[in-house]
Amino acid sequence: MTETQLAPISPIAVAADLTFADLRAALAAGWRDFLAHPVYGMFFGAIYVIGGLALTWALTARGSSGWLLSVVAGFPLLAPFTAVGLYEVSRRREAGLPLSWGTVFGALRGRGDEQLLMMGGFIFVGFTFWIALAHGIFAIFLAESGVVSQSLEIFRTPAGMAALAVGGVVGAIVAFVFYAVTVISLPMLVDRDVDFLTAIIKSLRAVQANRQVMLAWAVLIALALFVAMLPAFLGLLVVLPVLGHATWHLYRRAVR
Repeated sequence: MTETQLAPISPIAVAADLTFADLRAALAAGWRDFLAHPVYGMFFGAIYVIGGLALTWALTARGSSGWLLSVVAGFPLLAPFTAVGLYEVSRRREAGLPLSWGTVFGALRGRGDEQLLMMGGFIFVGFTFWIALAHGIFAIFLAESGVVSQSLEIFRTPAGMAALAVGGVVGAIVAFVFYAVTVISLPMLVDRDVDFLTAIIKSLRAVQANRQVMLAWAVLIALALFVAMLPAFLGLLVVLPVLGHATWHLYRRAVR
């Protein structure tokens, strides 16, 4: 396979026999990719760290820290698209191709057919939808209770805790839908010459055919990102790239 060639066009078979051992293997391979090229991983992780800190500062400065939870909760929805550069690093390392910033950033543009860009637009719309949905949930509960504060203190009130509970359930559903849509489709668009609808269908099939394993991977990603965001988002410098690289290797196991 030359540097300009990607996977050949062929019928795409999705594995239905993923195991928890495959998750461990993917994480181990993701860790090795990160250690081999940490600069790329930390660069993409830094985008999230800077973005998270900037959002925190902006909301706090406006006295609207109460909305910080909904923004932070929706932040991981954007992670898969940011990980496209990490998929390219893993792909090139696996294929023995040279790495450069130009080739990694080039992956973000897709293969010239705008399929990846359309997926990026889909993800951004999803993030915007989640923010609007979270604001609506909080506004309904807090308006009915008469609470008007926009600080984090609102979540110590009964209405605030109820809004947090409902928002958490709805957010988990939205996050899982986007996970199911993107977990296989985005690395596939980096690797193969397919349209984004085909990639989405294959991603959904992979999740459906391997429910327990893919659900466990979703929970692991959610917990890892949550813990990584606690120390001022700094944990994302390592956790995000490792998960990104690992997702590539899980894709390679799932799609034949």
